[in-house]
Amino acid sequence: MTIEQRADMAANLKATGQCNCTQSVLKVFEDKIDIAPEEMSKLAAGFAAGMGCMESTCGALIGAVMVAGMATEGQGTPRYSREIVSKFQQKCGATICKDLKGIETGQVLCECPNCVRNAVLSLGEVMKQDPFYRLTAGIQDASKEETDEILAEIESLSDEDLEISTVHKFEA
Repeated sequence: MTIEQRADMAANLKATGQCNCTQSVLKVFEDKIDIAPEEMSKLAAGFAAGMGCMESTCGALIGAVMVAGMATEGQGTPRYSREIVSKFQQKCGATICKDLKGIETGQVLCECPNCVRNAVLSLGEVMKQDPFYRLTAGIQDASKEETDEILAEIESLSDEDLEISTVHKFEA
């Protein structure tokens, strides 16, 4: 499944009321996360509506960062989180639920289903930038030239780069 398909599925889960924003993002990656779907749903229940008060971070963004944590096994996740937040901000115009919903301004910046879609897309964009992710996610479909190019990129990484990269568990 492509990242775009996951994003569309997540947006639909939110739009149809099947899941809150966080749950929608997590649910489309449940095939890649080693936690029972019921447990994942319970873990994400409290993040709806900006943690219940619309004063906090968008639940969809929280879900994307949670998936990044699982995909990176917690290694380098703060760096990925920062990049995901930045991409989400660019796409949606804010990261705080009440700002996205226009509670104080009356101007909605991004509806929930689009926040969910953008969170999944932001996650995918960030994870695809990582050469280790690219190598492990697409190696079975890569040509020899593509594989050699990715391996050369990995070999050129500094020690600092290698400390924050890891093998990822899911394909976008």
